[in-house]
Amino acid sequence: MNIMGVLIQESNPPSVTQGGTTTAAAVHTSSAAEEKALEMDGKGVVKVSRETWGRKAQFVLSCVGYAVGLGNVWRFPYLCYKSGGGAFLIPYFIMLFFTGIPLLLMELAVGQYTRNGPVEAIKMLAPILQGTGVATVAITFLLTTYYNVIMAWALFYLVASFNAELPWDSCGNYWNTDNCVSLKNYKEYNTTNDSVSSTEEYFNRRVLNITGGIDDFGEMRWEIFGFLVLAWILVYLCLHKGVKSSGKVVYVTATFPYMVLAILVGVGASLEGAGEGLRFFIQPDWDLLMEAEVWVAAAAQNFNSIGIAFGSMIALSSYNEFHSNTLVRDTMLISGINAFTSLFASCAIFSVIGHLAFIQNEDVDNVVASGPGLVFAVYPAAFSAMPVPQLWSVLFFIMLICLGIDSQFAMVEVVITTLMDGFPKLKPLYFNRKEVLVLYICLFTFACGIPCTFQGGMYYFQIIDWYVAVVSIFFIAIAEVIAVCWLYGATRLRRNVEEMSTSTPNIYFVSCWLVISPILIFAIFVFSFIQYEVVTYDDYIYPDWAEFLGWFIALLSMIWIPIGIVYAFATAEGSFMERLFLICKSPISEATYGYQFQDDSSTYRRAYFDRGSREDIFMEHYKKHEI
Repeated sequence: MNIMGVLIQESNPPSVTQGGTTTAAAVHTSSAAEEKALEMDGKGVVKVSRETWGRKAQFVLSCVGYAVGLGNVWRFPYLCYKSGGGAFLIPYFIMLFFTGIPLLLMELAVGQYTRNGPVEAIKMLAPILQGTGVATVAITFLLTTYYNVIMAWALFYLVASFNAELPWDSCGNYWNTDNCVSLKNYKEYNTTNDSVSSTEEYFNRRVLNITGGIDDFGEMRWEIFGFLVLAWILVYLCLHKGVKSSGKVVYVTATFPYMVLAILVGVGASLEGAGEGLRFFIQPDWDLLMEAEVWVAAAAQNFNSIGIAFGSMIALSSYNEFHSNTLVRDTMLISGINAFTSLFASCAIFSVIGHLAFIQNEDVDNVVASGPGLVFAVYPAAFSAMPVPQLWSVLFFIMLICLGIDSQFAMVEVVITTLMDGFPKLKPLYFNRKEVLVLYICLFTFACGIPCTFQGGMYYFQIIDWYVAVVSIFFIAIAEVIAVCWLYGATRLRRNVEEMSTSTPNIYFVSCWLVISPILIFAIFVFSFIQYEVVTYDDYIYPDWAEFLGWFIALLSMIWIPIGIVYAFATAEGSFMERLFLICKSPISEATYGYQFQDDSSTYRRAYFDRGSREDIFMEHYKKHEI
């Protein structure tokens, strides 16, 4: 099977009769459109239906729910802790201002303008880099395979919170060691530098029952396996009826976490030693700013949290109505709330880390293992200082689950949109019913995440998280920026935004699209290789074969970009220069593409080609490949 050909397949261009002349219609249909017959409005315009958000607030909350997720409460604190606290904040905000905000507007504009998922959208703008759209879907799919494991851990803690005494509050349990220090009665212990908090031992020795390394994968943790099943059931129930049903869920899931975080920040600030933790979070170590790893982590956090180069924002905005006056406002709102939540959540976690350092008589930067389990080893320590700790523990882990569901169903929606837009021939396999397709996707991604439920699964989790969410993302982001801002054109995209929203992006956005964002991303990508270090989990160093596995996982997403370039050249017609010109040129006619979007639930597309040199080559190419 020609995979790339299937991924970019589109419907046959209908013929439009206007004034006695038949003209081929440049129509790019989506899966939702194909479910309804194409209608002509008598003006040479094709009317294509596409599912839309029930309300504008549902789109904004869905984007906020995706951007403000576990990345803020889970990834941001542990990357910040690993990268020296305050030293992480400076590159984080630089990357947010010069890459995060402008590229978020870029992706929202691309999705809303093309009314398609990332695969079809990038292909419409820059056919030569059509593989970039596939790469964004591939990296998002890889992320979904292990992201729900975090929700499984949260569900484990949620159930344990209903005990009469929180099990991580005390030592003397079968999973504890002699170095265990109970946070509830820490004054009774003679702490040493070898002391380990009861919360950290609970996560590592009770929840994970972690082995000594990836070479010893151990046995299945059946409790984690069961909670992973439950997590995927929750995601399916949120998604099976489409964006309108998931849009209603976010009214609760995107707002509830702030109440819980506010309480945790207040309690954390009152704990002994909290000031030292907050000082570590705010005060930068200037020497660390010279290390590429800190900048890589800061840029990766922006991309992961906001969703740049993952295709999720393109997919979500593709369900917007074509005409919307709030693109720039939505961009600033989403990115602002995202950054605020990261800082807010970190204030809670670093105040508790300071408290742990005080209890264990340790420096703040050595108090807990810096890794994906940081949140589960630190946040529960705050509950011991609260009245009715079980109540706050239940609310906190419900919050984590809400955050996880928001982000997860946004990522799964990318895969769904891609399959429905790019694989119309597969419709009989899921009976042309979205809920069946969602079930297939949930089952398959669940199966891919099963290795993380073993005793040694955390080592695999760290490998796939680093090479998917950090290494691959820069390569894909560079290709996406080149496709949209250089080949399609930043000034052209600015005009598209003006057409949809009647407001023009200012020079800040255009200069970032054209120059600043590409240079920053490319520089960080290069220096990350110059100062490349093997990924570690706490003090554990992975064997060579595990590093090779990580690069293989990274290539599963990156490989689609060169494949797409080769495919584009191989299927184009004409001489080398004619092929190059053809595949670097967008088939969208800017003057007529967005003409007469009169119905909120439909897209109207003007029935003309963007005419250029050697139109016969263009026409023959479009007909041959059914574009």
